[in-house]
Amino acid sequence: MGQVTNEQVNLMLRLYEERREPKLREARDWFSANFHVKTADDLIRVCPPGSKENTYMRMVLGYWEMVASIVNRGLIDEEFFFESNGEQWAVWEQVKPVIGAWRAMFSSPNFLANLETQCNHLEVWREKRSPGSNDAIRKVLAQTQQATQAQKAQAAAS
Repeated sequence: MGQVTNEQVNLMLRLYEERREPKLREARDWFSANFHVKTADDLIRVCPPGSKENTYMRMVLGYWEMVASIVNRGLIDEEFFFESNGEQWAVWEQVKPVIGAWRAMFSSPNFLANLETQCNHLEVWREKRSPGSNDAIRKVLAQTQQATQAQKAQAAAS
């Protein structure tokens, strides 16, 4: 385990406080409940340009890409960060189906590369500590998504 400095602890606490900002919290809630896309067409349907949903998506992705950049550069010890953070991994899991299309659309092969790198590191770290946990978490995320979709369908039918 690396030596964690007071500066790193303070930065970690600051990032946590930013996550609690009301608009970002609202965006994170929306993202986890609604950003379930498999194609570029889904992306346009779920968060069309100029919409509140598009703003929410950009807020969430921008926040986690920024945090990943900070951690990837060693400004916060990676293990220290991973011990209490995992939401970025769930965000990455939701983005993975469309990342290739996004990168092609923007002609930007490094779009969300910090987030991807950090989530790959988190998977390796998690698997060393708790073998099989990544697959278990993926199953829970899929079950949660299915339950959310069923609730939405039921509400729409009512």
